Amino acid sequence: MRGVGRAIFAAILLLIAGTLNLIYGIAAVSNGSFFNNQTQYVFSSLHTWGWITIILGVIQFTAGFSLLGGNTYGRVIGIFAASLGAVESLLAVNGSNPWWALGIFAMCLIILHGLVVLGEPVEET
Repeated sequence: MRGVGRAIFAAILLLIAGTLNLIYGIAAVSNGSFFNNQTQYVFSSLHTWGWITIILGVIQFTAGFSLLGGNTYGRVIGIFAASLGAVESLLAVNGSNPWWALGIFAMCLIILHGLVVLGEPVEET
């Protein structure tokens, strides 16, 4: 099957993205000075944004482990989680770290590409 290496790479990237989202979500929920308090957020407050990020991180983390196990759940939820992660990172571009958000967006696009091309038939020449 074509694309298995890309799927493993996407699974590892999903685990990294999930870990980063968990760390960012915990930093947003705790009252630390990691984020700029003067930033306007799409959803009500920094705490709400933090919980959304934590939930997305958990989904990405479980999808990454499931994808490493070879389950279809990992591919389906991985595509869903990477899509949500891309949208979330674009909504966070106006935050305290815009370049970081664009980097996460690019990583989510690489994850999506790796999961969508998995299983394409090999072209014979």
